[in-house]
Amino acid sequence: MNFCSHCGSSVRPFIPQGDDRERHVCSDCGLIHYQNPKVVVGCIAEWQEKVILCTRAIAPRIGYWTLPAGYLENDETTEQGAAREAREEAGIEARITALHGIYELPHINQLYLFYRAELLEPEFAPGVESLDVRLISEAEVPWSELAFGVVGTALKSYFNDRRNGAYQLHRTTVQPGAI
Repeated sequence: MNFCSHCGSSVRPFIPQGDDRERHVCSDCGLIHYQNPKVVVGCIAEWQEKVILCTRAIAPRIGYWTLPAGYLENDETTEQGAAREAREEAGIEARITALHGIYELPHINQLYLFYRAELLEPEFAPGVESLDVRLISEAEVPWSELAFGVVGTALKSYFNDRRNGAYQLHRTTVQPGAI
């Protein structure tokens, strides 16, 4: 960050009084520009033992498989965001049933919230951010072609819960390169 979004003056990184970490602070108006993790929301939408997966049409990882997910928008709840992302990326209407997991990725400043969801109808179509959308069984998951490690981590815990017949809330710190 080079310039203040409030007044346009230059900013400089330093530790403000009473803080414990370096921040970007405007040299003119004194506004502190906090940089915080991005919240990503998505869902594991199921229909008859299969889940919806999408292939990405946008960078990063074009052509790789993922769950419908994306950044939370202002003025929406995490559940609303997960349902919106499902509509935008997979063309589906999903009923959010429960929070599946909280996945922390501190190495890239992201926090993922994945919800379990029921697909209301077996109708789906790629949105502008997807090349393809499919209902895929656990045996068909292209593990080596998943876009992000957090997606593999979430799917593995989901399928394990389903096999055990008991869903639990997962809280995991995902390391770089994990699947």
